[in-house]
Amino acid sequence: MTAVNSLKNRARRIVRDLAGLYPEASCALVYDGPLQLLVATILSAQCTDVRVNLVTPALFARYAAAAAFANADRAELERLIQSTGFFRNKARNIQLCCQQIVARHGGQVPSTMEELTPLAGVGRKTANVMLNTAFGQPTIAVDTHIFRISNRIGLAPGKTVEEVEKKLLKVVPDEFKLDAHHWLILHGRYVCQARKPQCSECIIRDLCEFKQKTV
Repeated sequence: MTAVNSLKNRARRIVRDLAGLYPEASCALVYDGPLQLLVATILSAQCTDVRVNLVTPALFARYAAAAAFANADRAELERLIQSTGFFRNKARNIQLCCQQIVARHGGQVPSTMEELTPLAGVGRKTANVMLNTAFGQPTIAVDTHIFRISNRIGLAPGKTVEEVEKKLLKVVPDEFKLDAHHWLILHGRYVCQARKPQCSECIIRDLCEFKQKTV
């Protein structure tokens, strides 16, 4: 068996075990439609999903379409999202992003990486969240949890987010790609934590290459 096939087999076992551990895993952000998910994802940068979900009901009641965000009073928009942190940058990005969506895409959030990443406030991770969660495409959005786990357990080691993403897409079986990043995020959040990994409680510890397991 080649090294690549061996890694793919291990990846299959890892994601299968995580799928069983987190059967109800899904996006933690509350949204209705691609635009709301896009705005919520921009707000979630350096902020918890719980906090974002407290802010967005009033925000989405006030601004129901991309044009509404595009023409919003900046001070009012900042006030509505202030508790998410970095609210001035986020307000500017949301407004500019929506202006671009109106001007370039007729007010509809685009559904390709090439169209999403030029939008203000939208990096590759946010674009992958949109493609996966809003449009049902088998992408993997690599956040800090997934980047850490992929390197720590030897699943998809890489020095950059894009390198890890490309390796994950190669080794994760197609049937798991749509949900894999949800399972990995939850495992990183609750078990394979940055400072104190709970290795003794980890369902995939026998498949993990982490040399400093806390067992």
